[in-house]
Amino acid sequence: MNSKTKELTLISLLAVIIAISGSFKIPGIITGTEFQLSAPIAIGICAAFGFKRYIAAGVIASTINLIMGTHTILNVIVAMAFRIVGGGIIGILGPSLLVVSIAGSIGTIAGRVVMSNIVGTPFKVLIVAAVPGMIYTLISSYLIYRLIENIMKKTPYKSFIKTKEKIIKVG
Repeated sequence: MNSKTKELTLISLLAVIIAISGSFKIPGIITGTEFQLSAPIAIGICAAFGFKRYIAAGVIASTINLIMGTHTILNVIVAMAFRIVGGGIIGILGPSLLVVSIAGSIGTIAGRVVMSNIVGTPFKVLIVAAVPGMIYTLISSYLIYRLIENIMKKTPYKSFIKTKEKIIKVG
Protein backbone atom coordinates (compact mmCIF):
# COMPACT_ATOMS: atom_id res chain seq x y z
CA MET A 1 0.00 0.00 0.00
CA ASN A 2 1.49 3.37 -0.93
CA SER A 3 2.11 6.06 1.65
CA LYS A 4 -0.78 8.35 0.65
CA THR A 5 -3.26 5.47 0.78
CA LYS A 6 -1.96 4.43 4.19
CA GLU A 7 -2.23 8.01 5.43
CA LEU A 8 -5.81 8.32 4.19
CA THR A 9 -6.90 5.02 5.70
CA LEU A 10 -5.14 5.78 9.00
CA ILE A 11 -6.88 9.15 9.38
CA SER A 12 -10.21 7.53 8.48
CA LEU A 13 -9.66 4.78 11.03
CA LEU A 14 -8.73 7.31 13.72
CA ALA A 15 -11.81 9.40 12.87
CA VAL A 16 -14.10 6.42 13.30
CA ILE A 17 -12.47 5.51 16.62
CA ILE A 18 -12.94 9.08 17.89
CA ALA A 19 -16.53 9.26 16.59
CA ILE A 20 -17.59 5.95 18.08
CA SER A 21 -15.83 6.49 21.40
CA GLY A 22 -17.62 9.85 21.66
CA SER A 23 -20.89 7.94 21.82
CA PHE A 24 -19.92 6.09 24.99
CA LYS A 25 -20.31 7.83 28.31
CA ILE A 26 -19.67 6.54 31.80
CA PRO A 27 -22.44 7.88 34.04
CA GLY A 28 -21.54 10.13 36.92
CA ILE A 29 -23.04 10.24 40.39
CA ILE A 30 -24.67 13.60 39.65
CA THR A 31 -26.43 14.48 36.39
CA GLY A 32 -24.08 16.30 34.04
CA THR A 33 -20.93 14.69 35.40
CA GLU A 34 -20.81 11.79 32.94
CA PHE A 35 -17.46 10.98 31.40
CA GLN A 36 -17.08 10.83 27.64
CA LEU A 37 -14.72 8.00 26.77
CA SER A 38 -13.39 9.79 23.69
CA ALA A 39 -11.31 12.27 25.72
CA PRO A 40 -8.45 9.96 26.78
CA ILE A 41 -8.69 8.02 23.51
CA ALA A 42 -8.36 11.26 21.51
CA ILE A 43 -5.40 12.37 23.61
CA GLY A 44 -3.78 8.96 23.12
CA ILE A 45 -4.32 9.22 19.36
CA CYS A 46 -2.78 12.69 19.27
CA ALA A 47 0.24 11.56 21.28
CA ALA A 48 0.76 8.47 19.13
CA PHE A 49 0.11 9.88 15.65
CA GLY A 50 0.72 13.62 15.92
CA PHE A 51 -1.34 16.78 15.97
CA LYS A 52 -2.06 17.07 12.23
CA ARG A 53 -3.48 13.57 11.91
CA TYR A 54 -5.41 14.01 15.15
CA ILE A 55 -7.02 17.29 14.04
CA ALA A 56 -7.89 15.86 10.61
CA ALA A 57 -9.44 12.78 12.24
CA GLY A 58 -11.24 14.98 14.80
CA VAL A 59 -12.84 17.15 12.12
CA ILE A 60 -14.01 14.04 10.28
CA ALA A 61 -15.30 12.50 13.53
CA SER A 62 -17.23 15.68 14.38
CA THR A 63 -18.72 15.72 10.89
CA ILE A 64 -19.80 12.08 11.25
CA ASN A 65 -21.38 12.74 14.66
CA LEU A 66 -23.11 15.88 13.40
CA ILE A 67 -24.53 14.09 10.36
CA MET A 68 -25.68 11.13 12.45
CA GLY A 69 -27.35 13.47 14.94
CA THR A 70 -25.34 12.22 17.92
CA HIS A 71 -23.79 15.66 18.42
CA THR A 72 -24.99 19.23 18.07
CA ILE A 73 -23.09 22.26 16.82
CA LEU A 74 -22.33 23.10 20.47
CA ASN A 75 -20.83 19.62 20.99
CA VAL A 76 -18.65 20.10 17.92
CA ILE A 77 -17.46 23.56 18.99
CA VAL A 78 -16.56 22.32 22.47
CA ALA A 79 -14.86 19.23 21.02
CA MET A 80 -12.80 21.37 18.66
CA ALA A 81 -11.71 23.65 21.53
CA PHE A 82 -10.67 20.50 23.44
CA ARG A 83 -8.79 19.17 20.40
CA ILE A 84 -6.96 22.38 19.57
CA VAL A 85 -5.83 23.04 23.15
CA GLY A 86 -5.20 19.46 24.33
CA GLY A 87 -3.70 18.38 21.03
CA GLY A 88 -1.75 21.61 20.67
CA ILE A 89 -0.09 21.05 24.03
CA ILE A 90 1.04 17.59 22.94
CA GLY A 91 2.06 18.91 19.51
CA ILE A 92 4.24 21.58 21.07
CA LEU A 93 5.63 19.77 24.13
CA GLY A 94 5.71 16.17 22.89
CA PRO A 95 4.25 12.93 24.24
CA SER A 96 5.85 12.71 27.68
CA LEU A 97 4.05 11.16 30.65
CA LEU A 98 3.28 14.53 32.24
CA VAL A 99 2.21 16.27 29.03
CA VAL A 100 -0.08 13.46 27.84
CA SER A 101 -1.58 13.11 31.31
CA ILE A 102 -2.50 16.79 31.74
CA ALA A 103 -3.31 17.74 28.13
CA GLY A 104 -6.83 16.29 28.25
CA SER A 105 -7.71 18.11 31.46
CA ILE A 106 -6.42 21.40 30.09
CA GLY A 107 -8.35 20.77 26.87
CA THR A 108 -11.47 20.12 28.94
CA ILE A 109 -11.00 23.43 30.75
CA ALA A 110 -10.72 25.19 27.37
CA GLY A 111 -13.88 23.47 26.17
CA ARG A 112 -15.72 24.58 29.30
CA VAL A 113 -14.56 28.18 28.81
CA VAL A 114 -15.98 28.10 25.28
CA MET A 115 -19.23 26.47 26.46
CA SER A 116 -19.60 28.98 29.29
CA ASN A 117 -19.30 31.86 26.84
CA ILE A 118 -21.79 30.35 24.40
CA VAL A 119 -24.54 29.19 26.77
CA GLY A 120 -24.01 31.70 29.58
CA THR A 121 -23.60 29.10 32.32
CA PRO A 122 -21.09 30.09 35.00
CA PHE A 123 -17.66 28.62 34.28
CA LYS A 124 -17.25 27.29 37.84
CA VAL A 125 -20.42 25.21 37.53
CA LEU A 126 -19.20 23.64 34.29
CA ILE A 127 -15.78 22.88 35.73
CA VAL A 128 -17.19 21.28 38.89
CA ALA A 129 -19.33 19.00 36.69
CA ALA A 130 -16.29 18.14 34.56
CA VAL A 131 -13.88 17.30 37.42
CA PRO A 132 -14.67 13.55 37.58
CA GLY A 133 -14.09 13.21 33.83
CA MET A 134 -10.93 15.28 34.05
CA ILE A 135 -9.61 12.89 36.70
CA TYR A 136 -10.47 9.84 34.55
CA THR A 137 -8.73 11.49 31.59
CA LEU A 138 -5.68 12.40 33.67
CA ILE A 139 -5.31 8.82 34.88
CA SER A 140 -6.06 7.00 31.63
CA SER A 141 -4.65 9.15 28.78
CA TYR A 142 -1.04 8.03 29.03
CA LEU A 143 -2.05 4.39 29.48
CA ILE A 144 -4.23 4.59 26.37
CA TYR A 145 -1.41 6.30 24.45
CA ARG A 146 0.96 3.44 25.30
CA LEU A 147 -1.73 0.87 24.43
CA ILE A 148 -2.32 2.50 21.03
CA GLU A 149 1.43 2.53 20.36
CA ASN A 150 1.74 -1.16 21.26
CA ILE A 151 -1.20 -2.13 19.05
CA MET A 152 -0.04 -0.06 16.09
CA LYS A 153 3.51 -1.47 16.28
CA LYS A 154 1.98 -4.75 15.18
CA THR A 155 0.27 -3.27 12.09
CA PRO A 156 1.38 -1.87 8.72
CA TYR A 157 0.84 1.61 10.24
CA LYS A 158 3.78 1.37 12.66
CA SER A 159 5.79 3.86 10.61
CA PHE A 160 3.18 6.56 11.36
CA ILE A 161 3.59 6.48 15.12
CA LYS A 162 5.11 9.67 16.49
CA THR A 163 7.83 8.85 18.98
CA LYS A 164 10.17 11.01 20.99
CA GLU A 165 13.04 9.79 18.82
CA LYS A 166 11.28 10.88 15.60
CA ILE A 167 10.46 14.29 17.07
CA ILE A 168 14.09 14.83 18.07
CA LYS A 169 15.41 13.71 14.64
CA VAL A 170 12.95 15.89 12.69
CA GLY A 171 13.12 18.93 14.98
